[in-house]
Amino acid sequence: MAFKWYVIHTQTGKELMVKKAIENMLEREPGNKEFIKTIFIPTEKVSEVRAGEKKITERKFFPGYLLIEMELNDKSWYMVKNIGGVSGFIGSKTKPVALQDTEVAEIFEQTKEAKEKPVPKVLFASGEVVRVKEGPFKNFSGTIEETNLEKGKIKVMISIFGRATPVDLEAWQVEKM
Repeated sequence: MAFKWYVIHTQTGKELMVKKAIENMLEREPGNKEFIKTIFIPTEKVSEVRAGEKKITERKFFPGYLLIEMELNDKSWYMVKNIGGVSGFIGSKTKPVALQDTEVAEIFEQTKEAKEKPVPKVLFASGEVVRVKEGPFKNFSGTIEETNLEKGKIKVMISIFGRATPVDLEAWQVEKM
């Protein structure tokens, strides 16, 4: 059997529902397990602050899409296509296009890295003007001097007593203006 990775287009926000529906179908009809091997939703961990508390949540890399490793034939294509919430496969109207092995490896590597270290939900760039929303410099505004997203740190130039002062902050402590 030739298992390949395909991309399923779903209604946004229904990725997990579609994954569970495919898994349930495989449980009800065990003979279908010979066609479908793996169902995968690429996610990453993101850090954000809600109500003053730092929270780590998962965010989908590709909202509205999930990956499926399957043997493509008329039966397997029809089974997946007719699950509620599935819009179709990525590819031409009549034939789904399989992902290249390098593309799949890159997606899995990206997902693995993103799970190990959470990234800020909002990304910042040097030169952007931000407002501090937490900590001793709350409500001060400044310009981003440098960012270190691996560590979630941002250096912001804040005007204190008329002098520009560099302040190291956590990414979740600031917001874009």
